[in-house]
Amino acid sequence: MSLLEVKHVTQRFGGLTAVTDFNMALEEHQIIGLIGPNGAGKTTVFNLVSGFYKPTEGSISFEGRDMRPYPPHAITALGMARTFQNIRLWNDMSVLDNIRISQHHRLGYGVVDAILHTRKYKESERSIERTAREILEVMQLSDYAEECPKNLPYGLQRRVELARALSTKPKVLLLDEPAAGLNSVDVEGLIQLIRWIFDEFKISIWMIEHQMKVVMTLCEYLMVVNFGKTIAQGTPREIQNNPEVIEAYLGDGAV
Repeated sequence: MSLLEVKHVTQRFGGLTAVTDFNMALEEHQIIGLIGPNGAGKTTVFNLVSGFYKPTEGSISFEGRDMRPYPPHAITALGMARTFQNIRLWNDMSVLDNIRISQHHRLGYGVVDAILHTRKYKESERSIERTAREILEVMQLSDYAEECPKNLPYGLQRRVELARALSTKPKVLLLDEPAAGLNSVDVEGLIQLIRWIFDEFKISIWMIEHQMKVVMTLCEYLMVVNFGKTIAQGTPREIQNNPEVIEAYLGDGAV
């Protein structure tokens, strides 16, 4: 049984079919990529897997559990975290608080505990603070703990978003265009960072990315979608030489 499985998933929005009969399997400690032209349905797939949409047809399972009934926060608590193409940080909160609040599913106390500052409340808050500072340290963000993300360079904001996702202790990390908006130097740093995260945290990573250097360097396996349909899958070398993939990308500059 694969860690994450998507079987025959179709997603319709009224009369528009955004994804058609999509299938994939992600194994433990594996990096795979999902690529395709703009509007191909890639982010829709991620929104389905992470619970933002419910599939019109098909099934999604994580560790053998049917994910369709679960809302996004419950899916995160079960061990699946994601980042977004457009960075979604709480810009008026500190970097530290961005990491702390992402652990709300681990609170372990109720409203009464919070009001009375019970022992359960204090112990839980100390644990969350400790975890947040540990993840900032390993992600080399400790110096920015009290800064608001909006005051940081774009590359550091991406790192904060990754740190926030990792603080939930995921088994699967979904990265939606992590290199979007980065310059060539930052892209090189991102490749090294994702490889380090993969090796250090022993997690599985599924990424959407337009920058071919990123997916060709990092991914063991690639899937290509166009107009919501999977047109090819295989190793990076196989994908690079696939005539249908090349044709789908003509004029897009992706391959």
